[in-house]
Amino acid sequence: MQHKVKVTVIDKKLYPELQARYCADPEAGACPCYNVGDEFLFERYGNADDFWHMGLNTLRQTSLSPESRSGIAGGPALPHCSEAWDAIARYIYTGLQGGSIMRNWMNDERVMITCCSDGTRPVIFKIQRLDYKVLYIEGIGCDKCRDKIKTALTAVGHMTDVVFKEEFTEVFLEQNVPDDVLKKAVESCGEYRVAKID
Repeated sequence: MQHKVKVTVIDKKLYPELQARYCADPEAGACPCYNVGDEFLFERYGNADDFWHMGLNTLRQTSLSPESRSGIAGGPALPHCSEAWDAIARYIYTGLQGGSIMRNWMNDERVMITCCSDGTRPVIFKIQRLDYKVLYIEGIGCDKCRDKIKTALTAVGHMTDVVFKEEFTEVFLEQNVPDDVLKKAVESCGEYRVAKID
């Protein structure tokens, strides 16, 4: 089983009275690094290792225009803000290793709600471990092949998504499904062979 971690900005707070009293810029305003709804995806498979680059280029969704994305944390030019990274890094690392992010505190041990340590303008994050298996499938030649395979895998149950990459297929799971069940589902579709499952 492999693991990714999705980080979503679910809220931003602002305490102007604290900024007015304590900040060098009393009108600093809300955090400029993140927007509610921003989504970041951390991967650690093959050549990808987003954790060790502090999430540089992990931004997958934002309300900002493409021209404005270079100035956002986690975008193509900036890693995550150090105040936020200090708060979220431990949970991201745990999730990428397949560990329990927050057992007995959250109702799902794969999820944590946390915030950065800026006391005048905190950003609140949802951190979610995504569990998946990598299937190396031989014989895929077109979108019809992909549709057949996706339908067969989804019918197995406990799937949240099936993503076809250039060299392999990612099958996202709510719970572990035995490799032989996945292999049988794919190979029952026709002239396809599962060479390896990670």
